[in-house]
Amino acid sequence: MLKHVDCPYCGEPFETAVDTSCGSQQYIEDCPVCCRPIEFHLKVDTNEELASLTTRRDDD
Repeated sequence: MLKHVDCPYCGEPFETAVDTSCGSQQYIEDCPVCCRPIEFHLKVDTNEELASLTTRRDDD
């Protein structure tokens, strides 16, 4: 599934693919605009549905 997020560095919006089949996870993906690393925190419920997706700067 594609989700809309805003880069915590440059503020530009972009879409990212989210895979809920692997359960809750944390990973880093570079912003497609400014190329800085973004931490993604993905929480998945017991039905493999997206419960929440949060992002933050890698240097926070």
